[in-house]
Amino acid sequence: MRTFNQTRKILRLLLVAMLCTTVIPFRSVADDKEASNPPAKPVSAKPDSPAPLTARERWMLDRMEQLEKRVAELESKSNSPVTPATEISLPQPTSPNLSTSSLPTDATSAAPAAVASTNVIPTDKTVALGTAQATEKGKSGGAKAAKAEPFAFADFTWLTGNARTKESPMDTKFFTPEIRADVDYIYDFNHPKDNSIGGSSEVFRANEVQVTQLGVGGDFHYDNVRARLMTQFGLYSQTTPRNDASPSRGQWNLDNAYRYLSEAYGGYHFNVLRGINVDAGIFMSYVGLFSYYQFDNWTYQPSYVSSNTPWFFNGVRVQIFPTEHLKIEPWFVNGWQSYGRFNNRPGVGLQILWRPNGWLSVLGNQYALGEDALNTPGRIRYHTDDSIQIKYYDHPENFLSKAAFSLTGDMGCEHGGGVSCAGNSAKGPKQSFLGYMVYNRLWFDHDKYALTLGGGKINNPGRYLVLLPPINGATAASGTPYFTENPGDPYKAWDVSGTFDWMPSQYITFRWEYNHRAANVPYFTGSGGVTPPGGNTGKPSSLVCLSGFTTCDGSPANTWLPDLRKTENRLNMAILVKF
Repeated sequence: MRTFNQTRKILRLLLVAMLCTTVIPFRSVADDKEASNPPAKPVSAKPDSPAPLTARERWMLDRMEQLEKRVAELESKSNSPVTPATEISLPQPTSPNLSTSSLPTDATSAAPAAVASTNVIPTDKTVALGTAQATEKGKSGGAKAAKAEPFAFADFTWLTGNARTKESPMDTKFFTPEIRADVDYIYDFNHPKDNSIGGSSEVFRANEVQVTQLGVGGDFHYDNVRARLMTQFGLYSQTTPRNDASPSRGQWNLDNAYRYLSEAYGGYHFNVLRGINVDAGIFMSYVGLFSYYQFDNWTYQPSYVSSNTPWFFNGVRVQIFPTEHLKIEPWFVNGWQSYGRFNNRPGVGLQILWRPNGWLSVLGNQYALGEDALNTPGRIRYHTDDSIQIKYYDHPENFLSKAAFSLTGDMGCEHGGGVSCAGNSAKGPKQSFLGYMVYNRLWFDHDKYALTLGGGKINNPGRYLVLLPPINGATAASGTPYFTENPGDPYKAWDVSGTFDWMPSQYITFRWEYNHRAANVPYFTGSGGVTPPGGNTGKPSSLVCLSGFTTCDGSPANTWLPDLRKTENRLNMAILVKF
């Protein structure tokens, strides 16, 4: 009240000053005119009647009265409650990455926004969010807070599997374009003479510069309708389809139909709870924690638990966000990373993602009931994949700016069709999967540099999740007699890696990585290569006879043999770009 009294006095003084500076010059000008043009007949003044006001004086007095009324209104409102600033909801950023870059600098600490990953589909493009509204004039009450976006309460760009870009430079109201490039040079210490690398879903050629993936696409979003398209040109367009045996069942060449698509789906967003998305098509799975796109990951070559599990599903998913901290996502899919079905039964699955705060992320993926052994009806697959990521150090002002680790554990098995989950029995040999991987990452100098160390191990009797080496052009559908995947076949493997990243911009990563990989059976490409001397010969499912022999029995005397080793050492160098 005291403040408003002082304000009222100041306003009155200002008005008097304005009146004096306006009226007195006006009177002076009038006197000058009267002096130069004296009246013909002097008029006697009447001391008892005031001089009439001019039009400008009347206007000034009216303005004084209006200002005094305004001061009175302000004084009357001084006793009304004021909504604290902390209760007013900040407007959510419109970037598809839910970035803090679009918030005021002083607001980011109070309401940092999370970068959307491909495993958490943002809803900000499909639902209109209310912003803080000012109280209407003459009415009391605070601003209505906007409903918080799922996972938008913190910055999750530190997670592996998440893109670290905070904004899209080409974002529009209807479409958020996305461009990705992954170009690498792999130095293989085994020096395979055919430059071919096997046993990986990320690395394929040795001692050459190769375009692993070039993707162009983006997200469409309007009126709650959503769609995503991402192409895959380069090696991924050949290597990913060859790991799927389902196109060999039936017609229409599904591998050719889909080979240039990594993601292709459409759906609808429902404004229920914190959002529900229903999508159908090809979408990323995130079984094994890591992203299909190396730009998003802490390493270039992930361990087997990630590299040997599905990168995508073809089916229907429902993303349910009960709170801003939780996502529940059931799937109905054709099969285990497959364009079609392997037999007569689809698979079902469920993903649960929980992020209670900005330093902890818990991810669980469950898969069941799929008949995923080609032309083997009755063999059912089960798999559980569970990960935790913790950011245990975060001091951006220091040279060591951030530190985090991830831990992933997987278990699975198949039963029926001549195999057993429980162990070797009358039903068949044990067919199971057990593995883990762990990584630790350090960021330096405001996240411009990073160092990641880690590795993992698997045990997969029956080899049903082992990536088939590309011997003589073999695929998952053809198989090869040189490396069988029969029930009971043993397979154990482990690996370690060290990765150094230089990230001068949020849109590019320069990566150097060393990998050591090992298995209990000959598996990795040796110096002799995995290609016959004259190129791929005959059917991949048959032995290749040496020159001069029309038949062969696997003996080195009459049969060509691939050069497979138990260990592999590589240097991976890559340039990774994402807009």
